[in-house]
Amino acid sequence: MRRREFITLLGGAAVAWPLTARAQQPERMRRIAVFMNLTADDPRSPIGAAAFVQELQRLGWNEGRNVRFDFRWAGSDVNHYREYATELLALAPDVILTSGGSVTGTVQQATRVVPIVFSGVIDPVGGGFVASLARPVATSPALLQPITA
Repeated sequence: MRRREFITLLGGAAVAWPLTARAQQPERMRRIAVFMNLTADDPRSPIGAAAFVQELQRLGWNEGRNVRFDFRWAGSDVNHYREYATELLALAPDVILTSGGSVTGTVQQATRVVPIVFSGVIDPVGGGFVASLARPVATSPALLQPITA
C-alpha cells in the first residue's frame, strides 16, 4: 500500500510540476520619471499629476504593483534642470516624461538611452528635439551629449 501511495504522489508531482513552473511570474516594476516645468505648489501641478497617474491606472499600471513614479518640479529655475535630470537618471527610469522645451532639452542632453516623452513643446522639429513628427528621433548630436557636472 505504501508503494502505491508513493507512486501516486510521485506521479502527481510530475504532472503538477510543469504547471507550477509556468505559473505567472510577478510583473517587473517599471519606473517612470516625470520632470515638469511647474513648481510643486502651482495649482496645476497636482491636477496634472493626478490625471496622468489615473489614466495609467485605467490602463493597468498601478503604483506599487507594476510601476513607480518619480516626480520633479523645477518651475522656471533653470539651475535645477540639470540637477533634477541627473537625479532622475540615477534612478534608472524606463522612460522620462517632460514638459516644456527647456526641460526636454536638458534631459535630452543628459541621456541617449532613456526614452523621453515630452509635452508642451510648441515646435519639436524646429526646436531640434526630433527629426520629424513621423519618426521622432533626436536630430542634433549636441543634444545627445551627456551633462557634465
